[in-house]
Amino acid sequence: MTSTPSTNPTDRLQSIDPSSLKLQLDAGEILLIDVREPSEHAGEKIAGSQLMPLSRFNPQDIPSDRPFVLHCQTGTRSAQAAQKLFAAGVEQVSHLDGGLNAWKQAGHPTIVNKNAPISIMRQVQIVAGSLILIGTLLGAFVTPEFLFLSGFVGAGLLFAGISNTCMMARLLAKLPYNQQF
Repeated sequence: MTSTPSTNPTDRLQSIDPSSLKLQLDAGEILLIDVREPSEHAGEKIAGSQLMPLSRFNPQDIPSDRPFVLHCQTGTRSAQAAQKLFAAGVEQVSHLDGGLNAWKQAGHPTIVNKNAPISIMRQVQIVAGSLILIGTLLGAFVTPEFLFLSGFVGAGLLFAGISNTCMMARLLAKLPYNQQF
């Protein structure tokens, strides 16, 4: 049986486990690229990681002088950044399997900044929850038309879950207090 190389970029993405990544980082062999948003990176990061947010990710900004590994919170956004690199013609791309969550679960250290803004996803939860609550209360006590607000936000959350694209998160990421880090 012969196998042909896959043309699916997802199949070409190489994963690295947290312990192997730690060894390579300590040896200075690789560049670690964090594709999370600035507020997330400011709040907690792996020492030595370089920020290149997925929302502004440009494959041409990747230094070509040494190997690199992409990472995010769970591995989803780093896989999306990898797809952009494959589309730009980069042949070999690696990412941290399980992202920052796996890194911490393996017991490796992070740098935590208690003064950083709260994460984008927590901001989304606060804003979406507030809008749903306000729409429900206004719908119950003022006029039922306000229930459309709750329905609209709920539909947006459903779309975000299905598509893995959250427009509210993208909008919140553009706010000045999320850009200052």
